[in-house]
Amino acid sequence: MNQVFEAAAELAIALVEGGFDYCFIGGLAVQRWGEPRMTKDADATVLTRFVDDEKLVDFLFPRFPSREGNTREFALRYRIIRLETVKGIALDVGLGALDFEVTSVDRSSIWQVNSDVSIRTCTAEDLVVHKAFASRNRDWLDVEGILMRQGKKLNIRQIFADLRPLTDLKEDPEIIPRLEGMMRKRGLL
Repeated sequence: MNQVFEAAAELAIALVEGGFDYCFIGGLAVQRWGEPRMTKDADATVLTRFVDDEKLVDFLFPRFPSREGNTREFALRYRIIRLETVKGIALDVGLGALDFEVTSVDRSSIWQVNSDVSIRTCTAEDLVVHKAFASRNRDWLDVEGILMRQGKKLNIRQIFADLRPLTDLKEDPEIIPRLEGMMRKRGLL
């Protein structure tokens, strides 16, 4: 089995044992909804709603080795816990609190990767929002793959309803037109 999926399963088991709501985003979710590609890490959003930030950080630090530069203070300040498994697979755990993050975790579903591993991932629509908001070159390639693979199954209205407030917050006016252009190219708008 792929070591990244093993790492994700290890993190998922710990989060469930700790009573935390979560979902995987990033490259693992791309495996489910987009064009599969290699990924070296597992990215997850864990709901803390600003209330349970310290609880999550204090729960995960003794269970997984911390990556270089990652301290409790760093995790709480930047709302990301940078960990790794004993096999060296990177785990990036975002402390989720925004309305979109709460909704994304609520809409997530279990993906049975194989007979031994199941993980919770965000929906294809939420993955488009996560990727477009991040807006790096790799993310736009992932969006293209999701649009190609999911096509008309996507809830386009939901994507834009969730993405617009985030792009307003980020003050990046280029994200929406770029996504609209990609969707038009695929006949989705």
